[in-house]
Amino acid sequence: MLDYLALATLIFAFITLFYGIIVVHDIPYEIAVHRKHPHQDAIHIAGWISMFTLGAIWPFLWIWAALYREDRGWGFDNSVNAAAKPLLQSKLDALEKRIEQLEQLNPIEADKHISVDANEEEDK
Repeated sequence: MLDYLALATLIFAFITLFYGIIVVHDIPYEIAVHRKHPHQDAIHIAGWISMFTLGAIWPFLWIWAALYREDRGWGFDNSVNAAAKPLLQSKLDALEKRIEQLEQLNPIEADKHISVDANEEEDK
């Protein structure tokens, strides 16, 4: 009787461990689904591959899944500070004028100005 109980315990432990490993490796995919990640399928496939690599890439999958949020995307702020916009616009205008001036010069003089500008930037 005790042999059957030990065998049943071993089978139960094996099945629990087997499904436990699958559930743990699917955590990044579940995070991706919850956050409506655009790469859900890739994360899911990589989770299965991670099981065969003994979980070597699993922490990276977790990070990959957790980086994206539907409300803010990848979390990078692409907006420019309102105070910096006029300064950037004035620099852009100055560069456009400089380009126009260089285009109007003949090629020999343009090469001189370009080489002088390159030397000035190296000095800085």
